[in-house]
Amino acid sequence: MTHVGVPGSGAQVDVIVDGYADDRVAGTVSVVRDGAAVVVVDPGMVSHRSVILEPLAALGIGPDQVTDVVFSHHHPDHTLHAALFENARFHDHWAIYQGDEWTDRPADGFEVSANVRLLATPGHTEQDISTVVDTVDGVVVLTHVWWNAEGPAEDPLGEDADKLHASRAAVLQLQPVLVVPGHGPAFRPGADTPH
Repeated sequence: MTHVGVPGSGAQVDVIVDGYADDRVAGTVSVVRDGAAVVVVDPGMVSHRSVILEPLAALGIGPDQVTDVVFSHHHPDHTLHAALFENARFHDHWAIYQGDEWTDRPADGFEVSANVRLLATPGHTEQDISTVVDTVDGVVVLTHVWWNAEGPAEDPLGEDADKLHASRAAVLQLQPVLVVPGHGPAFRPGADTPH
């Protein structure tokens, strides 16, 4: 489990599933804690729901305590286990959903909590968003503009390469200390990070 942040002093990020995309597929799943907010990002495909629930329990979090769920985009490998979190507000590119309420709002700049905001990052899909977290260690970005640390340089399933490269530049401009990609372990961006 990758951990960024200090308990009791702002937002903390825990990557609870390092995703992969080879002969099998699992999305990277993370949890962000920021005061009263408990935010799960991309609760998608994994081999069994316990792969999500057991690390949460180890952090002292029950599924009913999750306040928010963010979908980077609507592919099943990032959304499949959303129903585990029945009390949460759900966030995507254009709305917030809870129970039978649908509240329209653009995601770009929306503050989920004091230290967690959404950023429009189209390219993989037109609707992609990233989750930007301010921690005491620096900015952490949870995003699908990279599948993993190697990129790939060109997204083989991307809808718009120009928008993807612009979104990557926007994320790197935030000078993140850590990037949590869609299908791989968290990485520290550097000169060799695909733009």
